[in-house]
Amino acid sequence: MHASPTEYSPRELYAEADAFVRACYPELGRESEIEDRLDEIADEIERRGRYEHTSFELEHGAKMAWRNSNRCVGRLFWQQLNVADARDCETARAVHEACCRHLERARNGGNIRPLITVFKPMIDGEHQVRLWNYELLRYAGYRTEDGVVGDPDEVELTEYCQSRGWEGEGTRFDILPHVIQIRDEQPELFEVPESVVGEVRLRHPDYEWFEDLGLKWYDVPVVTNMRLEIGGIHYTAAPFSGWYVSTEIGARNLADRDRYDMLPAVAERLGLDTRNDRTLWKDEALVELNRAVLHSFAEDGVQIVDHHTVTDQFERFEENEAAAGRAVTGDRSWLLPPMSPATTHVFENDYDNTVEKPNFFYQDPPAGLTERRESLGR
Repeated sequence: MHASPTEYSPRELYAEADAFVRACYPELGRESEIEDRLDEIADEIERRGRYEHTSFELEHGAKMAWRNSNRCVGRLFWQQLNVADARDCETARAVHEACCRHLERARNGGNIRPLITVFKPMIDGEHQVRLWNYELLRYAGYRTEDGVVGDPDEVELTEYCQSRGWEGEGTRFDILPHVIQIRDEQPELFEVPESVVGEVRLRHPDYEWFEDLGLKWYDVPVVTNMRLEIGGIHYTAAPFSGWYVSTEIGARNLADRDRYDMLPAVAERLGLDTRNDRTLWKDEALVELNRAVLHSFAEDGVQIVDHHTVTDQFERFEENEAAAGRAVTGDRSWLLPPMSPATTHVFENDYDNTVEKPNFFYQDPPAGLTERRESLGR
């Protein structure tokens, strides 16, 4: 869901705040406080043109945003979201350090905890904080004469970082630095300390040769390219993390042809006939790649969920929402797992894709990356 931040008029901002407060407060048993709070908000908007969320509004608003995320199949655990209020971070370094704390806290020794860290919101239409990274941990992509080494999805950011003096080692799995922009200042780059980077070396429960492929993946996915909107307030930097669904790694990141494209290599080691798709070699290689991901994360004690379990959990989420008198919205094309979708209940269901707020919205890439992409003709 791409949606540019709407710069609301004072009247529109109050209407957004009103809708949020009237939805949020009853869920917290604070109905009696609604009118007084709305009076405070109205006064604040009249004086300053904006208002600020209280700590509990921010916390519950972020949880509601997860609950309303149409593309997320992991919403059963929305009430367990931990919220780190980092609105007091004034510098790029302070933001980077908060991001590093996020990685450590979310990892939680392998028992991944859902976490969002919320930085300053937009003020008068101006970004206060912007994270250029797609995720807090991502691998660089180096363009070479023989193709891309690393993640092709990250070529633009990698080349931007190189233009700013960053030098990676040139491997397939170099962690990119954090690129953090405060208002309209030049972005600052920060190396991610090894102490906050967790990676899982991939091996297979049955095939010893699998480890020779030299594959690994980072253990905590922290999405940073989304804007959190609560009650008309736009938080353009709000890194959010849960735990992986195995297919995100095994059926997309490592399998997609425009990413790491590992299915041919796995199929070759398996001795499969790849001359014709009718042999279903891609399917067999995909299953074994995903088995390796699940096995390796389990062996390393890092929480992960398979696509069958997570869709069963989503069914429980649907039941819980029905019991609470709330309609479930969803984008079926995203709720379906990228392998064996017909084996899940989602395949047989239709979902209302209406976007409710609070919610998360994808943001356009920073102008500096957009210009680089256009100059490269991508």
